[in-house]
Parts: sequence; C-alpha cells; structure tokens
Amino acid sequence: MDSVIEINRKKSFCLEEVRSLLPVFYYVTSEPSRQVKALSNRVQAYSDKSHPAVGEIEAQISSIVDGWQTKIAKLGGKPKGLWLVDFDNGEGYFCWKYPETEIKYWHGYQDGFSGRIMIE
Repeated sequence: MDSVIEINRKKSFCLEEVRSLLPVFYYVTSEPSRQVKALSNRVQAYSDKSHPAVGEIEAQISSIVDGWQTKIAKLGGKPKGLWLVDFDNGEGYFCWKYPETEIKYWHGYQDGFSGRIMIE
C-alpha cells in the first residue's frame, strides 16, 4: 500500500517522494510551531525572566520541540533546527524550513542552511 508512511524509516528520498510527503511534515510542524510561538510570547511578557513561571513555560517549550523532533525523525527527516528539516537524497539533503510550502532547496552533506541552493 503506497499511501502508508513508513515509521522509523532510514533511507534516501527522491525529490518527488519528499515533495509528496511535505503535507505530512507541514501538518506535524504547524501545531507545535503555533504552541511554541504562543508560549514564547508568554515568556516575553515577564519582565523578570527569573520568575518561576518562566522556567515552567520554557520546560513546556522544550517538551513540545522534543516531541516534534521525535516525530520528524520517525518519518525519516532529520531535524536540524527549530522547524528546519533535512531529507537525505544520497548526495546531500533536500532542505525544508516551516512554513515553506514547497521543497525548493538542497545542500551538500557538509553545508547547512546557509549553503542552501535552489533546486532547478
């Protein structure tokens, strides 16, 4: 069944495959991104960053990000930063950063986000 997504996959992605899976990665990222933004705004509202509530909120943020990273990895992506995912293509990585709606970039194994190149 081609429509089922493998869990804990470790493989190379072809461009068509990663593009077809992008809605799943987008969905898995959108809610955690919204939650972290809302919680970060709450942290910013505290003038005293040593307030106990700030630590609790930061722990919630960390938990959300950890959960997101785990989901992305189980789907075969490599979380590389906050809402940034690389997909191994055998020669480097296709690179996606939320909220991009397309896979438009790639970079070599030794390059990072700053080395992204537009896919032709």
